[in-house]
This record gives sequence, C-alpha cells and structure tokens, in this order.
Amino acid sequence: MTGRRRLGLVAAAATLLAAAPLSAIFDTWTWLLECILAVGLVAGAAVLTRTLRFPTWAQALGMVGVLLLTLTWMFPSGDELLSLIPSPATFEHFGALFSDAGTDTRSYGVPVPDREGLLFVAVFGIGAVAIAVDLLTVVARKPALAGLPMLAIYSVPVAVYVDSVPVLPFIVGATGFLWLLVADNVDRVRRFGRRFTGDGRDVDVWEPSPLAAAGRRLAVIGVATAVLLPVIVPGLNTGLLNSLTQAGSGTGTGGSGNGGTGRINLFASLSGQLNQTQVTNYVRVTTNEPDPFYLRFGVADVLSSDGFSNRTPNGQPLSRGLYDPRESGTTTGADYRQYRAEVEITKDFGQTLAPVYATAIDTDGLDGAWSYDPNTQVVYSNRTTTKEKKYSFDYVRAKYTPTELRSAEALPRDNPLRTQFTTVPQDPKVKKLVDDLTDGVRTEYDKVAAIYRYFSRDNGFTYSLQTADPEAGASAITAFLEGKAGYCQQYAAAMAWMVREAGIPARVAFGFTRGSTRDGDAYVLTNRNAHAWTEVYLDGFGWVPFDATPAAAVVGSTRSDWAPDTDAVETPSPTSTASAAPGDDASAGPGATDRPDRDVDAGAPGLGGPEDQSGVSTTALVTAGIIALVLVLLAVPALRRVLVRKRRHAATAPKTTVAAATGPAPPGTRDVVVTTEAVRAREDAHAAWDELVDTMIDYRVPVDPTETPRHTAQRLVREADLTDTPAESAVLLGRAEERARYARQPLQGGELTVALNQVRKGLAKTATKRTRFAAVVLPPSVLLRWRLGMGDTSARWVGSFSRGRDLLVRFSPRRLLTSRAR
Repeated sequence: MTGRRRLGLVAAAATLLAAAPLSAIFDTWTWLLECILAVGLVAGAAVLTRTLRFPTWAQALGMVGVLLLTLTWMFPSGDELLSLIPSPATFEHFGALFSDAGTDTRSYGVPVPDREGLLFVAVFGIGAVAIAVDLLTVVARKPALAGLPMLAIYSVPVAVYVDSVPVLPFIVGATGFLWLLVADNVDRVRRFGRRFTGDGRDVDVWEPSPLAAAGRRLAVIGVATAVLLPVIVPGLNTGLLNSLTQAGSGTGTGGSGNGGTGRINLFASLSGQLNQTQVTNYVRVTTNEPDPFYLRFGVADVLSSDGFSNRTPNGQPLSRGLYDPRESGTTTGADYRQYRAEVEITKDFGQTLAPVYATAIDTDGLDGAWSYDPNTQVVYSNRTTTKEKKYSFDYVRAKYTPTELRSAEALPRDNPLRTQFTTVPQDPKVKKLVDDLTDGVRTEYDKVAAIYRYFSRDNGFTYSLQTADPEAGASAITAFLEGKAGYCQQYAAAMAWMVREAGIPARVAFGFTRGSTRDGDAYVLTNRNAHAWTEVYLDGFGWVPFDATPAAAVVGSTRSDWAPDTDAVETPSPTSTASAAPGDDASAGPGATDRPDRDVDAGAPGLGGPEDQSGVSTTALVTAGIIALVLVLLAVPALRRVLVRKRRHAATAPKTTVAAATGPAPPGTRDVVVTTEAVRAREDAHAAWDELVDTMIDYRVPVDPTETPRHTAQRLVREADLTDTPAESAVLLGRAEERARYARQPLQGGELTVALNQVRKGLAKTATKRTRFAAVVLPPSVLLRWRLGMGDTSARWVGSFSRGRDLLVRFSPRRLLTSRAR
C-alpha cells in the first residue's frame, strides 16, 4: 500500500477518534455505529479511486457520492430508485430531517435520544469532516489544517453541554489528531528511502532518535497540560477536580453556571431546595402590584413515565424586545393590567434562568448575554448567571373570571399546542380517573376545575415530604394518586398529567411563592419559598396558572377566582393569601431528612440545591474505573516482560548435569557425541542470550546483530561500565552463546540465570533513574517487539491488498478506454 492510501486510512480513523466528544451528547451508541459505517465507506471510496489513479477532483467526487449513497441508504424516504439512488423526494426528506433536528435541539437536553434528525445530522457532519480531513491530509499535505474540522466536532458538545465536557473524549480526539500528524511525518521520511545510522546500521534495530523522542515528549506534555490544567488550577471551575469536590456540597445554589443553558433538572433542583435545613435568602423583589402572583423562572413540559422535565430554552436576545400579548390580539378574553417590578439577586443564587413575573414585556438591567423564550416566557442566558444581579422589568397581569374562562373553545386536534402539550404515557388508572372526573363536563375550564378540585382534603390528599415508592411496573403518578401524600412537585406534575389526559395542553412552572417575609415594600424570598405549579392553556386566554398544592402548607401560597382554595371555600372567592400552618415555615415544611419525590433526571445539576449524592458516587466510580483501566493498560508491558523473563530463567536454571558419553569413538568417526544434555545446553545458552539482548535494549545499550556474541559482551562491559562480577557474568553469557552457535560442544554447567541477574543489577547500577524506571514500567524490548509484530502484520495485509489490487487493475476501466483509443 502506498503512503497516500495508508495516510487516507489513518485520516479516516483519526476522524472517528475526533468524533468521540459526541458521546457526551447522545444517550446511546447508535450514532457511533452509523458514523463508523459512513466514514469506512468514504475511506474505501478514497482508497479505490487512488488505486485506479483517478484525478483529485474525481477522488473528491467519489467520496461525496459514496457519502450521499450512504445517507440515502441509512435514512431513506421510500421513493429512492432501487432503494439506493436518491430522488428529489430524498433531498426533500433530508431537508425535513434537518428541520426535525433543529426542533429536537430545542426540545431535548443532553444526552438526547436517538432521534432520526439528530442522527442524520451527526452522520452527515462526521462524513463531511472525514472528506475534508482526507483532502487536507492526503491531497494538500496539510495535516495540521485538518485539525480545524476535527475541532469543529469538539465544539458541538462544548456549545450545548450544561456542564464541562467530559475529559476522556477530548483525550481520545487529541490522540487521533496526534496520530494523524505522526503518520504524515513518517510518510514524508519514508520517501527518502531506508534509513541507516552513520556507521551503516539499520535504524530498525532499537535506536532512539533524539528528534523523535523530543517530539513524543512535547506531544505528551501538551496533551497532559490541556487535560490536567483545569484540574490543577483552583481558579478554573470546569474541571474534573472541581466536579468531584463540589458534587457533594450541601448548600450551594449550583445551577448551570456560565457554561451554557443546557437542560437543568428543575424537579431535582426543587427537591434539593426544599430539603435544606438552612434558610438562605435568594431574591428580593419589589412590585407595585397589590396582590402579586408567583415569581417564575422555569418551565417543564416534556412528559415521560417518570414525570416532567424541561427542555433547553430557545429565543432571541432581550435587545430585540419582548412579546406583548396585548398587541397580538390572540388573547382577547383576558383583562391585562401593567405593573413594574425590581429584582435583586443575592450571591447565593446563581443560575442561568432569571426570575420574572409571567408575561414580562420589557426589561432593564440585563445585558446582551440574556435572551427571552416567548413560548415558555423564560429569561435565560448562555454565558452568565443571575448571581448578584439587579434588574427591573415591566409585566402585564391578566385577570379572569370563571365565567370568562368557560367561553374558551377546545383546540383542534391538529393544533400544534394540543399536539405537543397533550401527549402522555399510557396509564390505564390515570385515564380511568380522568374519564370519571370529566364525565358529562362540557367546557374546557370545567374539566380543568374538576381535576383541580380532586386534589382536596375531602378526597384524602395531604401535604408531606414522605412519598410512596411506585410498585414494579407502575408510574410515579400512580403511586402519588394512590398514596395521596406529597408536596408541590407531585401536585403540579400530577395535575398537569391529568389535564393532558383530558386533551387540554398543560405544563409545570417553577419559581417562588410570594413568601411571608417583608423588607419594607419588598418581598424577601428564600430557598424555602421554591415552588411548582401547573399552567393550562385555554384558547383565547393563554397559559392560565393553577396551584393544586394544599395552600395551608405553603408559605405565601396565592389563590385566584378561577382556582380557589378547595380546602377552605366551596365557591369562588376573591384572591386571597393563605397563611402557613403552625409549624410549617415554608413550602418545604420541617423534616429535611424526609425523602423527596423521585428525581426526574437523576444526576443532573440542580438550580440551587445540593446535588444528588448518587451523582457523587457515580462520578467517583467512573473516575476510579478510568484510572484503574489506565493503570492496567500501563502494567501490561511490564507484566509481559516479567513473564518472558520468568520463562527464560526457567530454561536457564541450573540442572543436574549428566556426563556426556565417554570412551573411544568408533573408527572412521569424529570425536563428537551429541546427547540430550548437549541439546538442552545449547537451548539454554540461546535463551540466556535472548534475555541478555532484551536487557540491553531495556537499559538503552545499543545492539548490533552483526557482531559476534563475544564482541557484544565485551562492548557491553565497556559501554555500561560493568566491573567485577557483572562484567564476568556478561563474558560468561557471551562465551556460552558463542559456543552454542559455533562450537561442536556447547558450554555446560554454567550458572546462566545467576549471570543474567548479575548483569541486570550492574546495568541498573550504572543507568539513570529514567532508564531504570522505563526498563521496569515500559520495557523498550516489549514495545519494540510489539512494534515489529504490528509491522509484520501490516506487511501481510499490504501484500494481500496488493494482490487484490493487481487483480483489480487487470479489469481497470482505464485499460478498456486505452484499448478503444488505439
């Protein structure tokens, strides 16, 4: 195989290694299998076109064509020719997959499931990068520039990952890039022919090159610095050390920091806030609204059998203005009034979601790093946090009456809001309960009200941090509805689930209650005021809040005309604020050691509560496993060297000597008698000599296979400064090997094992510490033997490929064209 084709295969392998960071994005390994297949076919097309000596433009066109056929085969539209040739419908399908991928990136947080659009983008992107790397490396001979498209792959998880990207994929990608550079360098050197040293010796024998050694050291130091610097420097808070030391902290607000929005487990955050034993001030808010509702910062609208989770916000910068429902005319049934609020965040509450009242229409004090998602009414940032922020905003509050809400019509079945926010997992018990509650109810609001009234004391529901574990095969909501004990997290999720089951869009909102502590005109909100409630979409009115959590157990709980306190009144009443029950100082209630509800996304970082201790153990176990794996891999060469030495020592160990045959030789014969002992002595000498050569290689003593054993032993004594017993042992080993090679009768009875140990001790005594360490941990003799073995295997593969190429060239289309031209 020529250097160009070999370099093309290395470029393909390096591209796959550079794609390792995508493992931090996808939930399974399906993307990797598809990328391996696509890149392998592209690399095969490159080798084939270069074997047939196609021009450069034809090579590039061949790789692009194979990638297109591969994508058509993996992601068919159903209208392809022969199920492989793309048609116009195929390209329309590809465009739809791109659109689906954009939607999925806004709908899912990392790690994402195996969505077809995301897989298509991954395979297409990795395949395109493979083509670019191949052309830059093989055609342009600029492998350093090939690192730019490889770096583009790594930038994807860096841009979307909520935490720092795992370090292991970076190491794998960096290794691929270094491999590409080394392969190109080796190919360039090979063009000069076979290399020899100044005295005519082939460098295939162990002969460390100072320049190559310097390059290896620089590469190792560079990668180690890039990996270990974030771990060592205390000021960098994105490294592995920081994640290990802070994973178990008990009071930090956490959040995603300024590493990007990502998906934050709001349910896990709420559980953490409510279980803190210490009360910490988070927000100080002042508003001119007489009876404000809840301060809001997040929404969870992705429902699974375990509960709700939130998706990554998506919107536009605040500088472009905010959505004002009064100007759109889509919510004609609401009566809006405008208010203004000022918010001051403490240093203990740093997150990428800014608390605001619902339907904010203007902000002041938040810079260009903040954006607004109009669908969720969330203010978020990709680059900064709310820590010690001061800002103000204008917002509008809608007032409804039950009569007005009853005028809301049901959304059509194909309405996007109904399609997206009414999907629920199959649960027969929940469906039957909803059907019973809404049987005979006509309006959308009355259905929601019937479900809302179900969560009352009369039906056995109570507030408690002690929740029941779901039975095997049962969902979390079924366990809550049967146990009827929980706190705001369970009440909000259960009501939203049941409203969706009734065919009405619903989601869960997160924020703070109004609290009970006042500082002049300002409300002081703490971690104990963290709260969750349900928002229901009614046509013509927008997202309407409902809080099903028992009001008496929540400090600062607020009720409304359309959603009154079912435990206190039977008919709608004006908005009132429920006071806390005796002994209940917050939404959390006492008993921080009680078990919270199940974590929707176990291990994800919360917005302010302590992280799940299982995340600490998981991270520690993964790190310990990686370290153990690295140590095991590093120990393989040393173990191999020990086993080889033990086998050779067993062969050279002193044995009971049996005298050779004596007496006069038969007439006409030479005075030589070959016995079993003589054969064994010859084998012992060879085994001892092999061990001596490997020992010389381990301790960096040059080996010249053209020398006689006697000269090699003398040079070893001279160059290694061996004296006394080690020197005599080296001479003995040389004489034994010389006799075994050339003499009729080998040397018998020599203490070869003892001599080997003496030579090894002498070499260790005169060698440097680095050489001694390498001889034990990474024996050069073992590495050299592996390298030569890989070379032999590669040569056999090259020979097989060359024979196949010769067969292929016989049927080359170029020969047919040449014959026709003649």
